[in-house]
This record gives sequence, structure tokens and C-alpha cells, in this order.
Amino acid sequence: MQTLQAGDDDLGRLERVAHNRTGLWASIAFELFGLLLFVAIFNFLLPNLGDNLAGVGLILLGLIFSLVPAALWLIFFYRMDRLESEPKRMVFNVFLIALLVAGALHGPIRQGVFGVDRWLYSSWWAHLFGGILVVGVVEQLMIYGTVRFSVFDHPEFDERVDGVIYAVAAGLGLATVLNFSYVLAHGGVDLDIGSIRMVVNALAYASFAGILGYFIGQSRFEKVPFYYLPMGFTLAAALHGLFFFLLERSAGNSLPYNPWGDLIFAAIVASVTLAVVFWLVARANEETLRLAHMSAQAYTPDTDPSAAQTVDPNTGIVPGTAPSSQPAAGADDQDNGTGEEVTQ
Repeated sequence: MQTLQAGDDDLGRLERVAHNRTGLWASIAFELFGLLLFVAIFNFLLPNLGDNLAGVGLILLGLIFSLVPAALWLIFFYRMDRLESEPKRMVFNVFLIALLVAGALHGPIRQGVFGVDRWLYSSWWAHLFGGILVVGVVEQLMIYGTVRFSVFDHPEFDERVDGVIYAVAAGLGLATVLNFSYVLAHGGVDLDIGSIRMVVNALAYASFAGILGYFIGQSRFEKVPFYYLPMGFTLAAALHGLFFFLLERSAGNSLPYNPWGDLIFAAIVASVTLAVVFWLVARANEETLRLAHMSAQAYTPDTDPSAAQTVDPNTGIVPGTAPSSQPAAGADDQDNGTGEEVTQ
């Protein structure tokens, strides 16, 4: 339930909060297309790239590839959103902070604190609930913490949709670290299958971060119940854990393993998830603008804003006001008996 304060001074602010960023939606659509094109290039046009590399050279090439999904989104976002005054440096800073936070904390927390690899794959129920309650919660907490303590209170965080923008940037920072870890752990990667895995990670982390970002944006600009943001956090963590549970269980049961199935699944999930987020943001923006204009129309600065004027339906006069000064017929006019009126 949106709570808005009436007043002409608030209208501009509320219109800003409810601004629809068409450039953002277009940039994310191009990001999805760019990621699929990235995979197609290195699986069909350049499938042998890196065959002659080994050791450090292959690792460096893999690390460069790990940056491509995030770089594509940042480039598309910059190009498509250049006419709207979103500070690009802040978006990049959120991405970089998330990358550093995940690089410093993800491995120590996942392995040092919870020892995930020792028990996560021991059974299906450990995989599912561990993926949600441990992996999903820890990773979404990193995304939330990055946004909350870097830009949440910044004056440039002035639109509801900014929550989605910054959360997606943080999610891509985390995905980049996981892609780095994958490359380093395997001494480089096959760039065909490796490119698919990197894109799947980017799609998943950006999508579920977008869900969390929607709830962050709502809590930033509206009065919401105390459980609202934790509910959004829990939803993002649950979908995160469930996605990777289904992805890895299907991979374990597939002989031979088909990475293209993972890519198709991730693309469908990302498209549906982000479409729902877009719809929720647009609906909230429409409601905000509707209430803002209603409040502005009802607001009269020379009177008590809480006192609403009503009109008597019988007389057409507002109670408490003087009748019209227009003279009524017969007050100053007299009939001379011939049907003609004589004005004195």
C-alpha cells in the first residue's frame, strides 16, 4: 500500500521516483541478445580459439572471457541510458564493490564457515535446502549488503527503478567472481563450454538480483511493512537456490551432458523473471503517479490541506461560504402589471 503526502511540492519528487527508464529495459534486452551472440561466436564461428594455449595463457584468456557478460551489460546500459541522468560511475562502482566483496568473502564463508562442498551434494534434500538456506542466502546477502551500504542512502538513488539497476550491477559483480573462480580452479576453460557456463551464471545472478532490487527500491521510497524487505530477500534466495538445484540435478542425470540445455533454461528463467520485475515496477510507478496527481488536485495551499470542500447538491453552494452576489430576479426588478419589468 503506497503512502503519499499531498502537496504541489511533492509532485515533482514523486514523478521522479516513478520515472520509467525505457533505456534500462532496452539495455537489458540487448544484454540478453549480446550474451547469446557471445556464446554463438565461440561455439560456431571460433570453436578452436584457445586450442593452442595452455597454462597461464589459457587462464588469462578465460579470465578475460569472465568479464564479457558484465562488460556487455555495462556497455549496453551506458549506450541505451545515456540520455537519462543515471550516474554511470556509481553503477560501475557498485559492480566493482560487489566484485571485491565476493572475492574477499565468498570462498571463506562458503568453504571456511559452512564447508559447503563437503555436504551439499551428499543428497538431493541437502542440495536443495543447502542451496537455498546457505548458498542462496549468503550470495543474496552479499548483493544486498553491497547496495545497502554503498548507494542506498545516496542522493542519486532517487528513483524506484534504481534498486533494480544497482542490484543487477552487484549481481553481475558476484557472477564475475564465480566465473574467475571456475577458470582458476580448472587451469583455464574450454571456451565453447566455458562461455556457456559464464553466460548462465550472469543470467541467473542478474535475474535474482533484479528481484531483490525491486524490493530494495520499494522500501527506499515507500512505507512498507517491516517484513517486506526480508520477504523479498527470502524470495530471491529461494529462487536462486532452486534454479541451481534444478540446473545441477539435470546435468547430473544427463548422459552425455548438454550445456545448451542449461543455456536455454537460464535464458527462459531470466526472460520471465526480468519481465515480471519490469511489470511490477511499471505497475508501482503507475500507482504512484495516479495517487500523486490526485493528491495535487486536492491540495489547496491557502487552506487547511486536511479540510476537503464539499458542495451542497441542492444549492450548488459550498457550506460556510456566502451566496453569490449576483442579484436574483425580482429583488431590484418590479413588474408594472403589463408583463414588462421596470428596473429601478
